[in-house]
Parts: sequence; structure tokens; C-alpha cells
Amino acid sequence: MTELLLKIFVKDYKNIENQAVRTKCGSLSGWVGIFCNVILFIAKIVAGLLAGSVSIMADAINNLSDASASLISLFGFKLSGKPADKEHPYGHARFEYLAALVVSILICVIGVEIFRSCLDKILKPVETDFGIVAVSILIGSVVMKLWMMFFARNIGKRINSKTLIATAMDSRNDVIATLAVLAGGIISRIYQINLDGYIGLGVALFILYSGFMLVKDTLDPLLGKAPEEELVNSIQDKILSYEGVLGTHDLLVHDYGPGRIFASVHIEMAAEEDVLKSHDIIDNIEREFYEQEGIHLIVHYDPIVTNDREVDDARSLIMNIVKEIHPTLSIHDLRIVPGPTHTNLIFDCVVPFEVEISHAEIKDKIKDSVKKIDAKYFCVITIDMSYAPIPQ
Repeated sequence: MTELLLKIFVKDYKNIENQAVRTKCGSLSGWVGIFCNVILFIAKIVAGLLAGSVSIMADAINNLSDASASLISLFGFKLSGKPADKEHPYGHARFEYLAALVVSILICVIGVEIFRSCLDKILKPVETDFGIVAVSILIGSVVMKLWMMFFARNIGKRINSKTLIATAMDSRNDVIATLAVLAGGIISRIYQINLDGYIGLGVALFILYSGFMLVKDTLDPLLGKAPEEELVNSIQDKILSYEGVLGTHDLLVHDYGPGRIFASVHIEMAAEEDVLKSHDIIDNIEREFYEQEGIHLIVHYDPIVTNDREVDDARSLIMNIVKEIHPTLSIHDLRIVPGPTHTNLIFDCVVPFEVEISHAEIKDKIKDSVKKIDAKYFCVITIDMSYAPIPQ
């Protein structure tokens, strides 16, 4: 069904690299969500009134909130598809993250309201009557919500959309909530006990938990979450596949929304090579990353002396020392500057966030260890934070 709807409403729907196609796929999901949730809201309001059930009415209100969320998602996709301009040179793709955040907060608000209504029903119980009409509507709702979950998830994975993944999660939660309401109604009818308020309360708590987790997930890219390890490894592996590249470090990845990734990296190349040849390789790396991966990559060239025994020995010495301090530490950009009384070893030390040793203590330990081995060496150390850790 997903494939059929995409084929009917989205021209060239398989070309998801095209921002216009991506926006149309997201918009289709939004319109489907609005249409289905409005139908479910009306049907459950009727069922809730017939059964006198606060849990069904709460479930209906939840579907109305889902329709509103789909509307917000629709606007989010429209806005995120706007091209870059003078005020926003990196584009508007983060509007999609903002839309997902609004959807998540809306889920939490609805959860609070349902919780209050059901608590009142527990304190002031009212008789409920789950008849065949109410049960049939709830079963139909479960079937429709299951389809909506798979539909939103399939499109979300196709276009890598956090908004649609959040929408699919919400549909899954609705299935669980409606099944809980249905089970509570059937048990209440069979055993003549009123579980309506308690079932509704459980549904509200489940919605609140899901909403909180969705808020957390959608805040991460807005706050600058570290890039996925898979992405970091793929960038490193691709760069190292080019002739003449000896190593990489100082990778920074900025996520400005789906399909809008900007990155910078330092690559190490032999200082003895022709600088024009090295520059040509760097140009190829930057161009091919954009054409093949869709990543705007800026490469900084670090020339490395490869035919100096003293430099090699000093690098090995310092690497062994930092690994003894903490196995995740690494160094780069080593330079040796000799002088009449001492020799400066100038380098950067990369410190991952999980290392609890202070930067000052790390510097002191490296300096003391180097001094003990060779008193002529004086370390000039710059601490680098590991924003996108590359395996050493």
C-alpha cells in the first residue's frame, strides 16, 4: 500500500536524494495522518458516548492530537524544503527537527490531560457499557493504527526522517493504548467491575513516557549530538582509501538537517610529496564526498615528515606515554624544533570526553615522562577534544 500511494501521489518517488521528492513524501505521510486520525477521532467519540467510557474518550482526544501533530509535521516538511538564502546559508532542514520536537511535546501535553481526566473518573466512577458497536470501532482503530505505523515508518526510513519515525512510534503507542482500553472494557463487562478509569490512567502514563523519550530523541540533533560511529568510520575509511593519505584527525561534523551535513577534517600526507599533487588529491576528496555522499567536506592539509628518524622516534615515544596514561588518548601534528639548550616537541593530544583525568594533569604526566627519558626534550602540548572520535 505504501508503494502504491507513493507511486500515485509522488512523481519520481524513488529519487529521495532530490529534496523536492523528499518533501513530497513527507507531505503525503502528513496528509494521510490527518485524514486517518480525524476519522478515528469521530468514530471513538461516538463509541465513547455510547459506552459512557472516559478511557475511549481519552483515546479519541489522543487521535485528535495525532491529527494536529500530522498537521505540524506537514508544515515542518514544507518549511524544511525551502532552499538556502542569505539569512540561512545552511538551509532550513532543521525545521523538520523542530516539527518533531513540537509533536513530542504535544504528546506529553495530551498525556497529562488524559491522566487528569482518568484520575477524576477513578475518584468519581460512572457505569460504562461496552457494546458491540464500541468494541467494533476499537478493533477497527487498532487495525488502522497498525497500518499507519508501518506506513509512517516505511517512509521515514526511506527519507531518513526523525519526524516520521516519531510519528510511527506514536501510532504504535496508540495501538497499545487502544488494546488496553479494549481489554479493560471486555474485562469490566465480563466480571462486572469498573476498570475504565484505571485503564485510562495506565494509557496516560504510557503516553507520557513515550512523549518524554521522543522529546529526548528530537532534542539531540538540535543540541549538537555527536555523529554516529558508523558515519565517522565511513568518512575515515573513504579518506584513507585515497593515495597518499597517511591518517586523519580533528573531524568535525555539523548536522543542519536531513541531507544537510557539513564536515571538516585534517588529513596527514607526506611532506616530501609534491604539494601540488597533494592539493589535487584533497580537491578530489572534497568533490567526491559531496557528489557521492552528499557531505560538504572541507579538508585541511597536514604535512608529515616521513623520512626523519628523530621525528619517528619521538612520535613513538610520546604515543607509548599517552597510551599508558589512558588507552584512548592519541597525538597528532608533531613537530620538532631544536634549540641550543633544549628541543621543543610540539604536538596536539586528543582527549575523549570519557577520560576523567584533567587536562592539566595529562599535560604534566606527558612532560614528566618525556623528561625522564630524555632531558633535552621540552613538550609544548595543545589539548584537542574528541568531537567525532576517529579510531586510532
